[in-house]
Amino acid sequence: MTEPKHGVVLGGGWAGMLAAHVLARHLERVTVVERDVLPDGPRHRKGSPQGRHVHVLWSSGARIVDTLLPGMIDQLLDAGARRIGFHQDLVTLTSHGWQHRFPPRQYALMCTRPFLDWKVRDRVLATGRITLRQRAEILDLAGDAKRVTGVRVRDMDSGAAETLAADLVIDASGRGSRLRHWLSALDVPPLEEDIVDAGIAYATRVYQGPPGAAAGFPAVNVAADHRLREPGRFGVVYPQEDGTWMVTLSCTRGAGLPTHDDEFLPYARTLRHPLVADLIALAKPLTSVAVSRVGANRRLYPERLDIWPEGLLVLGDALAAFNPIYGHGMSSAARAAAALDTELQRSGTAEGTTRRAQQAISATVDDPWIMAASKDVEYVNCRMNTTDPRLTGGAVARQRFSDLIADRSIRSSAVCDVVTDVISLTAPQSELASSGFLSLMHKDRVLPELTEPPLTADELALVNLSPRSAVSAGGS
Repeated sequence: MTEPKHGVVLGGGWAGMLAAHVLARHLERVTVVERDVLPDGPRHRKGSPQGRHVHVLWSSGARIVDTLLPGMIDQLLDAGARRIGFHQDLVTLTSHGWQHRFPPRQYALMCTRPFLDWKVRDRVLATGRITLRQRAEILDLAGDAKRVTGVRVRDMDSGAAETLAADLVIDASGRGSRLRHWLSALDVPPLEEDIVDAGIAYATRVYQGPPGAAAGFPAVNVAADHRLREPGRFGVVYPQEDGTWMVTLSCTRGAGLPTHDDEFLPYARTLRHPLVADLIALAKPLTSVAVSRVGANRRLYPERLDIWPEGLLVLGDALAAFNPIYGHGMSSAARAAAALDTELQRSGTAEGTTRRAQQAISATVDDPWIMAASKDVEYVNCRMNTTDPRLTGGAVARQRFSDLIADRSIRSSAVCDVVTDVISLTAPQSELASSGFLSLMHKDRVLPELTEPPLTADELALVNLSPRSAVSAGGS
């Protein structure tokens, strides 16, 4: 990066736009190369099939976005996004029982993915320093194993190919990234890759909730219990920016999935508790079922290579993709953008900047990687190809400790606070092994186990349910 002037970002999604915004703070020009035509509103696009399912932006990622784009979170909230305080505004059946609704420690922003992408993209592109090249296909990288000097692209309409010279290229092209192929063509040694695949699949419908429920009813999450040693089934009802509910039903390998509209409600009734089914049975469906089967945890390790081309970085799902059920993808991309910004501020254009930046970016995905992967390996039929010693050894002891934390967290406010900090990526996962936390596990007051969903009478009235109907349904 000698006298850097031009940066190229591959991919115009969430990760790509945040990365482009960071580059525009340090380079003269930035070009974003995207296969799709990005919509000028909150509409779905072909290159983001996962966008039809529920998404959350954890408070850690939201704070970074607000730092990079001041006032962005307030704009999203003003436009209708819902701020859900964990765990006050959420009713959750965990693997170990119902979560007490403690005062919020962290929060998550809930809205549709197209809405979030559109709002952030508009802010990023409004600076005028970023050029968006749409309907452009990446052919390969220019340069060699020592330095990437640009990228070859093909216009998908005219078929014309050209090389975009660049001082820095960032691969943010998502799960479909061809980075390993591109690097092979430059004679870069193969990247190590870990895969943990529980066979997760998703089916989603949008519903019109009862009047008043959009703002006054909590989000709902019914999780599977991995200890049953059977395929897991999950269901969530999350409020969206237009006053609707997005309902996503999911499963691990072997459980099957509803793919037709008439299968959706019956499947919801197979969850561990019928709360999700009770809610949607009284709501009006607005869409048909959308299905996705891309949910494996996958991680590359560019930081481990002895040779890494100067002028090349990888982040977002192209670097590490997680089971979407944990909601870490967008916050991880924000953390990567922040790490890139910090490194560019610290090192400027010095030789070795991109290698140090890649190491910093890769470090940001370690906690969400191990949280998602270590959870998914507990489900039956999970397929794993990994050398990570945290996943290949000590499984029994690790699961026992995880179960102990989960059991305490749902009934202890102080323990829940720390766990929520970790899950939201606000605190490092190592905090769960600290002496202070281990002491807290033994000392903090533990509340009684909840035997029914912790919903108030007023909340149940909003959705036309009664305490008795919800409880009796739980025993059916």
